[in-house]
Amino acid sequence: MLHPVSRTEEAPVYNRIAEARASVGLSRQALAEAVGVHYQTIGYLERGEYSPSLSLALRIAQVLQQDVQTLFSIQPFHKN
Repeated sequence: MLHPVSRTEEAPVYNRIAEARASVGLSRQALAEAVGVHYQTIGYLERGEYSPSLSLALRIAQVLQQDVQTLFSIQPFHKN
């Protein structure tokens, strides 16, 4: 069921950045440098404390060689 989101409230964005980053052997620092952000930003993203802009999400997906919808979702990912 979808819940309406007000103009001032954003739906959470869930991600698999940490898993994808680990699978290609990149540190947070290396990923941050590759996409042009501070390494702490990658940590905030991985912990769900920050939602990326579309541009940043696309850059992360490109560096991690993943489709953006594989890395990001507005629905929680199922744990395997």
